[in-house]
Order: sequence, then C-alpha cells, then structure tokens
Amino acid sequence: MNISILVFGKNNFIATLPDQIRYATAFSVEVIDNLNQAVSRIQITPPDIIIVQASLDGSMELCSCLKDQTKLSWIYCILFEDRYQQLTDRKKYGWQRELEMSAAALKQGADAYIWHLLEEKTDNSLAELTANHGLILAQLTVGLRKAQKYRDLIRTNDMLSAIALADSLTQLNNRRALQWDLPRQIKRARTQKTSLSLIILDVDHFKKVNDTHGHLVGDRILQLLCQRLRRYLRSQDTAFRYGGEEFVILLANTTDDEALVVARRLNRVVSNERFSLSNKLTISITISLGTACLKAEDDDQGESLLHRADQCLLQAKAAGRNRVIGSNYLSHIPHFKAVSS
Repeated sequence: MNISILVFGKNNFIATLPDQIRYATAFSVEVIDNLNQAVSRIQITPPDIIIVQASLDGSMELCSCLKDQTKLSWIYCILFEDRYQQLTDRKKYGWQRELEMSAAALKQGADAYIWHLLEEKTDNSLAELTANHGLILAQLTVGLRKAQKYRDLIRTNDMLSAIALADSLTQLNNRRALQWDLPRQIKRARTQKTSLSLIILDVDHFKKVNDTHGHLVGDRILQLLCQRLRRYLRSQDTAFRYGGEEFVILLANTTDDEALVVARRLNRVVSNERFSLSNKLTISITISLGTACLKAEDDDQGESLLHRADQCLLQAKAAGRNRVIGSNYLSHIPHFKAVSS
C-alpha cells in the first residue's frame, strides 16, 4: 500500500511535525505552500492524506474544495491550528473556545482539527508536545485506515463492474457494456478524427440447432463461436454479445472497406470449419454479418450507426444468409423484407 501525504504548509511548520512524518519511509510526503499548485497536484494525482497549516493563505479553501468534489471527498484532511490569535483565544477563553473552533473547522471540510503546539524546552511544554505528537500520529493512523478502506472499496467496485458488464455464458462484454462503450468510442473517433466501424452478426438458423440438439448444445456452440471470433479479431476490435445469438463488434480506426475485410474473414473462419462438441457430435454453422461506418450525421449514442448495420444484417439474411453486406452497398439493393434467424 503506497500511501502518499501532501503537506500544505511552510518549512517552519514542517519542522514542528513528528519525526515519523518528516522522515517517513513507509509513505511518500510532498510539501507545497502555494494554493494553486496544491489544487493542481490534488486534481492530477490525489494523495491519501492532506496535512494543512491553518495560518497559510487558502488553507480553509483547500479543505472546503475537497469536500465539495465527490471524487476527492474521500481524502483525509487534517487541519493544524497554528494561528496566533486562535491559540491566544484558546488560552483566554478555555475549552469552550476550542470546541467552537473545532466544530467550525469540521463544518468547513476538515476531517480532523488539531491545536498545534510549537516546541519549547520546559518540562511542562515537553509533556504537552509529546501528547500533541501522539494525537497527530493517531489521526494519521485514522487517515491511513480510511485510505486502505477506500482502496478496498475501489477494488470491489471494479470487480462488480466487470461482472455487471460481462456476459456469463460467452465471457464477452454484454449489451450494457456496449451502451457504455459505443458513445465513448464515437467521441474519441470524432475528437481524434479517425474512422470507427462496427459489425453486427447473427448465427443462421440457430433455433434449428436448439430444437435439434437442445439448449445446452446451443450454449456450447455460442461459446465455441466466441472463442473462434476472438482468435481472429484484431487488437483494436471489441466484441459484445448483443442478445441471444446476435453479436456486435466495434472496429476502432477502421473504414467501411476495412470493416468489410474483417467481416468477410470472420464469415470464412466460422463456415469453413465445423464445431466439435464431442467425439460423436460436430455441427456446422454459418453467420450473417452487416457492417456500417460512423458518419458525421450519426447521433452521439450510436443508435443510427447500429441501425444501419442492423439493416445490412437483415439484408444479408434476406439474400440467402452466410454472407456480408456493408452499408455502402445497401442503397443499391432493392427493398427487402426481414426474415427469421
């Protein structure tokens, strides 16, 4: 666990911190005394813990901005009260003033509020200093514990997200994953001014496979099909199970003509070799495929792009199945009727 601590403070403030922080080896410590630089650093690489010197300009703004941003609100912020007037008021008005100031600091965004003592040489002040350092290290421990729990939560969320976006049968991404990834890839293609295409493919007469051999065999056929498709896809291609025996493949940096080349290759590798389920059972299947390339007028969610590819798939089935139709050729084909799988 590589813990990082950001200290927002001056060098004279750093010198009063416990040695366990100043000379730490178990975690990294970075010191910044400029508010803009501190905010920039936090935005780019958020630390696990922030130690803030209250007398430094922008200290309370820094505490507040952390809690105002959901992505940063988990950072443990320890505010050190070293302002002369506040320390004087504390001695003058006693514990009531301390409680009031502590409440105010916590409301403004600090997770912990410590009245910071400067080192002196008398026995009494040495005892206070030791207790003060003990409190600082205890709050640091709380921050470390919170950082560890946050990291555990992130790992759990990543695992749950992966489960939610995966198809349990084929181990491909599922339709929900496509709905998330397609708009993202469209945005990237338009920003980088690159091509984006997609393929929709469907297993021909798959109902007949289920009716003849049973659904368990049908499921195994889909698993073997996906294994074969993955083996022949390129590194920039992403496959999704769209539903049933229908699949979508996103082709990054791919033009219309290139998408047709990829689709025809997939069509060949599926139809040329039978699928072996056991020593006694091999089944031959074919697939129909439709391709489309992103256009300027397409919507940002990809619905129109998917629709064009789906129309090409329907035309491939109407034309006899086991073939590829691209959207460039769709306008030259007479009106057709949809057919069953």
